[in-house]
Amino acid sequence: MSILTLNCGSSSVKYAFYDPGRRAFVCRGLVDRVGQPGSVLKHKQDGEETRVEQACADHAAAVALVLATLTQGATPAIRDATFIRAVGHRVVHGGETFARSARITPEMLRTVEELSSLAPLHNPPNLAGIRAAQKLLPGIPQVAVFDTAFHQSLEPAAYVYPLPYAWYERYGIRRYGFHGTSHLYVAHRAAALLNRPLSELRLITLHIGNGASATAVWNGSSVDTSMGFTPMEGLVMGTRCGSIDPAVPLYLMPKLGLSPEAMDQELNKRSGLLGITDRFSDRRDVEKAAAEGDERCALAQEIEIRALKKTIGAYAAAMEGLDAVVFTAGVGENSASIRERVLRGLEFLGLELDRARNAEAVGGEYEAEITRDDSLVKALVIPTNEELVIAEDTLAILEERFDDADFRYSFA
Repeated sequence: MSILTLNCGSSSVKYAFYDPGRRAFVCRGLVDRVGQPGSVLKHKQDGEETRVEQACADHAAAVALVLATLTQGATPAIRDATFIRAVGHRVVHGGETFARSARITPEMLRTVEELSSLAPLHNPPNLAGIRAAQKLLPGIPQVAVFDTAFHQSLEPAAYVYPLPYAWYERYGIRRYGFHGTSHLYVAHRAAALLNRPLSELRLITLHIGNGASATAVWNGSSVDTSMGFTPMEGLVMGTRCGSIDPAVPLYLMPKLGLSPEAMDQELNKRSGLLGITDRFSDRRDVEKAAAEGDERCALAQEIEIRALKKTIGAYAAAMEGLDAVVFTAGVGENSASIRERVLRGLEFLGLELDRARNAEAVGGEYEAEITRDDSLVKALVIPTNEELVIAEDTLAILEERFDDADFRYSFA
């Protein structure tokens, strides 16, 4: 019996099916354009990809299509739904309530619903996926794995904003941090690659995709992270602004006649690289246009690189030292040029890039060290695997191993 993982976005359902016995995924897939015309499922199994075009009006229809794909066809992944031992769900925002993954209960769902105001783009589709799975798979345990849980180790000095303290007490205004499952996974893998205990390392993990975040991991715990109250704070992202002077939106709202909701859309959907270039949110497009002489795209690159370099320096100072920098997620795993530009000039920290190794570390399939052998601080490229964290957390909770002192991830 295996673990089904579900990661429901606003218009997508990403899934994977994990066999604990083999410690391997049987299959993975994605239902895209949920609730939109042209819904399509892309299913990868045994090295082959199949494509199913079928209308999915909502997440319930998409999850139903996933289950049908798993149990039907010439080579079904499973004979029927009874082979599903549990379902592990990615939930973005757990607030201060959930410091670890947990079995889903009606009380939990009410809390996650309440937290939707803090993650309006993420928690509602996460909830839709949970409810669809509960309806389609009655009696099968469901587990929530929270993006924010890994960052619950932050000290108050790292998560309390310099705002009226009553706002934190009454409304929960604080730094929460996100991408926790990704930062957790690559930190454990970095320790394995360096052949050193995670409890002795000072790491900076850089999750750079359309959304981007950095985390300072000291002795295995998150001690600082760039995303904050929402996933908008921090680094420059594809369409999100990252950290800016908070007076800017206050100044512009009356001038542009924008409501709070409209300004939120500007900052979340039309800023970042897209806002600067007025054309692109994908780094590949930005890089190509910059190479062809587009000054705005070149500026967008410089702004993003500068933010990443500053964050590395700040986190190295906060941890009073540094052992390794880890690049992960779509851009971090695949853009050798961005990695090189981020690390250029950081030799004073002990980072000595090996350009040949860096150029070879593309494709998102293999873990690699991209610094020279004599580099005092290492730089690593580690493909993230959030689904594996979700699957193993789910299994550990079912088997009541999660609280054991000797609990260890298989990938550690």
